[in-house]
Amino acid sequence: MEIQIDTREKKRAIVKILQEFDKQGIRHISSKLYVGDYMSFDNPKLIIDRKQNLQELCSNVCQQHDRFIAEIRKANEIGIKIVFLVEHGKNITCLDDVALWKNPRLKDSPLAVSGERLHKILSTLKVNYNVDFEFCDKRNTGKRIIEVLSL
Repeated sequence: MEIQIDTREKKRAIVKILQEFDKQGIRHISSKLYVGDYMSFDNPKLIIDRKQNLQELCSNVCQQHDRFIAEIRKANEIGIKIVFLVEHGKNITCLDDVALWKNPRLKDSPLAVSGERLHKILSTLKVNYNVDFEFCDKRNTGKRIIEVLSL
């Protein structure tokens, strides 16, 4: 397997991911991707878009909604499936767990999105745009990328 990593991925943020790739003998190159952050040359129609946590994903789907949807549509138009891999930790392991998430911004703003509301938004995106949401602990991101791209 050889994995292409989007050039917009920050080097310091993916050090452990690259270490895991090297440990497992996964070749990797850095080059701009059409959409997302990671792609296997074995299956270029499956892309992973990594998110640091639910807060980043929430910001993407709410504050940057138009841009977020435009990227998903762009992928759909050419037959690319996007898997959003969210590094949120052990409390959130599947899409249903998102409903239980306590958004830290709710303390500061009554307009902040609740976990229940975010769950509904993500579930709608999953159905309407054929995207998936996977979750992992930051320590396992490299392994999870390899697993998902091996499907």
